[in-house]
Amino acid sequence: MRELTLIGIGTGNPDHLTFEGARAIQRAETILIPRKGDQKSDLADLRRQIIDTVAPDCAAKIIEFDLPTRAADGDYLNNVDLWHDAIAEAWKAAAGTAETAALLIWGDPSLYDSSLRIASRLTPYPKIKVIAGITSLQALTAAHAIPINDIGAPFVVATGRQLRDHGWPKDADTAVFMLDGNCAFQTLALADYDIWWGAYLGMENQVIRSGPLADVCADIIETRAQARADHGWIMDAYLLRRRT
Repeated sequence: MRELTLIGIGTGNPDHLTFEGARAIQRAETILIPRKGDQKSDLADLRRQIIDTVAPDCAAKIIEFDLPTRAADGDYLNNVDLWHDAIAEAWKAAAGTAETAALLIWGDPSLYDSSLRIASRLTPYPKIKVIAGITSLQALTAAHAIPINDIGAPFVVATGRQLRDHGWPKDADTAVFMLDGNCAFQTLALADYDIWWGAYLGMENQVIRSGPLADVCADIIETRAQARADHGWIMDAYLLRRRT
């Protein structure tokens, strides 16, 4: 590949795509769509729906490819490193002889997405173009109609793994957590926090919950498990704020 375009597509709602992102899809010569197994086929289908919505006469060659899986056992960071190598090779194999290609990236490539790190492993290194997208952080606060921070106050964005392994972020009153498959918020002193949680944000099947963590913790865990069983996949995020 001579050029690779990473297009932020928001959280799956075609309305989240910017005009710039829509134009990039309309002009693309090759679009790569990863497959994550039959249970997550909706993710590939959603990408195709976005393409059909913004570029119904799209002339791009659409190539689906199987995304490598990450080893579950052993050192986490080493497994991620090897996994990223494998994904870079999968991109190259899928693109074949195409000189330019595009990938549709959930949310925005800048926030808890490794596409840019994976792209850096491509040889020869292509020209990279990034088109910003709406993040789950923005979609979450919009769904609940709340600001993310208090006046003049900082906030932290982290993963569920960080909350589980290291506890509440130091010197923070507000934090947003992503990529949390185990509901790490239940490890906290529930009475000390309020939560704003959402899944499938901005989509037709969006579901949100909010309130004192002690009151809604069990409901969120149950709702999340049922939603994942119903759809075969889930993308969610939540904001926690210390109670004062």
